[in-house]
Amino acid sequence: MEAVSLLVIGAGPYGVSVAAQARARGIDTVVVGRPMGFWTDRMPRGMFLRSGTDWHLDASEVHTFEAFVEERGISAPDIDPVPIAVFLDYAAWFQAEKHVEVQDRLVSSLEEGNRQFVASLEDGTQIQAETVVAAPGVCSFRRLPDWAGKIPDDLRAHTCDLVDFEALRGGRVLIVGGRQSAYEWAALIGEHGAERIDIVHRHSMPRFERVSWKFVDQYLEHTVSTRGWWRSLAAAEREKIDRRFWEVGRLTLEWWLTPRLQDDRFHRWPGATVVEANATGDDTVTVSLSSGDRLTVDHVVFATGYKADLPSVPYLHNLVGRIDMTDGFPLLDEAFRSSLDGLYLTGFVATRDFGPFFGFTKACPVAASLIVDDLLRRVGSVPERTS
Repeated sequence: MEAVSLLVIGAGPYGVSVAAQARARGIDTVVVGRPMGFWTDRMPRGMFLRSGTDWHLDASEVHTFEAFVEERGISAPDIDPVPIAVFLDYAAWFQAEKHVEVQDRLVSSLEEGNRQFVASLEDGTQIQAETVVAAPGVCSFRRLPDWAGKIPDDLRAHTCDLVDFEALRGGRVLIVGGRQSAYEWAALIGEHGAERIDIVHRHSMPRFERVSWKFVDQYLEHTVSTRGWWRSLAAAEREKIDRRFWEVGRLTLEWWLTPRLQDDRFHRWPGATVVEANATGDDTVTVSLSSGDRLTVDHVVFATGYKADLPSVPYLHNLVGRIDMTDGFPLLDEAFRSSLDGLYLTGFVATRDFGPFFGFTKACPVAASLIVDDLLRRVGSVPERTS
């Protein structure tokens, strides 16, 4: 059995960022998981990022996305917006520069006993670790409406399960949802030759314009300088920040989508919901809307987002009874430590205790810094931060 000081489960942006910082500061670290798996397997080719090159993975502020772009001689106008392929190239470069080797193996279960964790991997091997940092991918947290179960599996998909659009060529597609993924998937599906795309969402039409995420910088700085900053805020202040984040990140969609949604194949149904859906015998789905309209489609795409549900993470099944939770989120301390000593949780599952920005790569360096500082502090290597 392999034994290490730190095991990082998850090789996406948060896991790789933590591992890089831990290695740089002398912690014996092993990373397991599909390298950038959600990004390579769950995001379609042709997708663009909502962020710019100022979002990166390095807590040391050396191997940033901007440094990568400069080294490769990439022109800023050529990556505005940033293609997902370019960010994946950056992530691979970052791992190489930081000497972070990811073991492309998945954890089937994690158990704890005698102050050690034992991770059993799907290939039959085991890793023993003093400390574990887990960054669960959001696919475990897919959110679907109640009526989704009435539609056969081969006629429906959540956006994280739909990255190949060729099967939709010539088809009629209903997209449920009205945020960025709904409209970007609509554009991509249209570009792959769908006959008709209907987009149904309960809110009004979103705006499509260029926005700045710079306002998030101050919040991340507060998170680093003042331990427990987000939770220490008054409820009204948290709600104010949540509203602004919602307005920029959810109510406003990217400007570069507008020209891709212009032809008459796209039909938008703002202010409407699906009240009934039934599969017919000819591999189609009939949908009734709250507006009184009826649609017949060949495929339904759920751009309905994600909701934290820690017990749904397969490898945590043996531990969830020992992790304090609220509404599916783990309760974390100021350094992402769960109630189970030695287990840290970061990424999307940390948004309740750290703010909505921790569902985005923007916060990766902050999470890495706080976690690794805490790991070293616990063995007496780092002085306490002062607020």
